[in-house]
Amino acid sequence: MTAPSAFAFDSTAQSSPVFLTVEEAADFSKQIEDSLAQNGARVAMVFRSGRDRDRLPDNVQYTHGAFWVYQDIAREDGSVMRGYAVYNLYHGDGEEMPRTTSYLLQDFPFDFTEASAVDDVAVIIPEPELQRRILNVMASPAYEELHIPDYSLISNASDPEFQNCNEFMLDVIAAAAWQTTDYTQIKANLAAHFEPTEIDVNFFERLFAPMADERLQTDDHRGAIETVTYSSLANFLREYSMLQATYILERDPSLRS
Repeated sequence: MTAPSAFAFDSTAQSSPVFLTVEEAADFSKQIEDSLAQNGARVAMVFRSGRDRDRLPDNVQYTHGAFWVYQDIAREDGSVMRGYAVYNLYHGDGEEMPRTTSYLLQDFPFDFTEASAVDDVAVIIPEPELQRRILNVMASPAYEELHIPDYSLISNASDPEFQNCNEFMLDVIAAAAWQTTDYTQIKANLAAHFEPTEIDVNFFERLFAPMADERLQTDDHRGAIETVTYSSLANFLREYSMLQATYILERDPSLRS
């Protein structure tokens, strides 16, 4: 599949967002890469927001997260360089693919930052052994097997019915941490050990009014609406001593590539 414009597929991209300019996105992507490299990250989770913060619930700061992996990257001329590649779960655009269906796609740091509507990203760097295990999962058939194509903006981390980008990353992390690809066991472990973020679903319903958004699926929830966010994922790794570092990286406009 040809890489799409990241604008169209951010988890909650607004209809008329103000994104970074091409130059700003290029500089910011380089800043993020430099920050990850300085921390020795072979794999990290990075989170952006495709919406202004006043259009998100108070406890949701970012709308899309993806794995950034330091690896060999082939140039168009056939040469190979080392750098970060970005591994995403995107939902469909509503034309070629329904917005309630997701797919996995690898793109690059610029693709990630050009869809940011704010001047910061959040970063999670797992501890080194977990990084190694995550990379092993990503290099195996398990990576695609952990993908659930049925998409929901507010999927339930302990239920297998739907999935979004953050839950997919959590599932990969869980497979790596517990060294199992048994999806039923992964969901049982997460139900016992992962504390999700409670979401005000009425906020989203008001936000997407007057038309209901088909991505707001709640059939996998019983009671409160709870999902995976940057903060709940960082807290999970911290609680179980699997975290090397987590931080907010502000875009530095003085940096020029």
